[in-house]
Amino acid sequence: MVDVDDGTRVTGTLTSWNDDRGFGFLTTDVGDRRVFVHISAFPRASVRPILGESVSFEIETASDGRSMARRVTGERMVRAAASPREAAKPTRWGFARRILAGRRPASFDYLAIVAFFLVYVFVSFAWPIPLWVLGVYLVTSILSFIVYAVDKKAATSGGWRISESSLLALGIIGGWPGAIIGQQAFRHKTRKAGFRSTFWGTVILNVLAFVTFSAVLSTRLQSSI
Repeated sequence: MVDVDDGTRVTGTLTSWNDDRGFGFLTTDVGDRRVFVHISAFPRASVRPILGESVSFEIETASDGRSMARRVTGERMVRAAASPREAAKPTRWGFARRILAGRRPASFDYLAIVAFFLVYVFVSFAWPIPLWVLGVYLVTSILSFIVYAVDKKAATSGGWRISESSLLALGIIGGWPGAIIGQQAFRHKTRKAGFRSTFWGTVILNVLAFVTFSAVLSTRLQSSI
């Protein structure tokens, strides 16, 4: 095995990849060195990694002594970034798919939190909302943020992962604002299209449930007077 200094750019091949968990291993062309790689090491707007793909990358040594890849790039990724089709103005439905898949600025995600805050204020003026409802959103959001941090650490270290169904369940009961902050803060689950689509579906479902609950509660309170 040939040792290289941290930060040295080398070439290699993606020899192992778990798309669901977002990590795999690269093997260097010289020395057959096996290097761990996480999805966050690839360009943010890149296409998905493919087994057998030739890439170049930098190697760094983690605190536990394990070799990790960073700043991964390859010919296919460069072509995708420079593709006129990608640069062209998106169609209405193409833009919608990119929104759900996470291919947009992080500010869009944060805008969803701001929009919900405005909805919450508006609904609270129209119908009385118990204080515990706000408490549920705060507690589950904090919990979601922590869970995303734990799952991100597990993803980069190859440890035990938290199921996507659990992440989505936390969001649907009110923790989605914290989930959004966690996703962006840790760059976790931001590029997996299937998860992103389902996640935003649960956000919409939660907001609709919140508005419906507030309206029903208000009706019951008025009928009891």
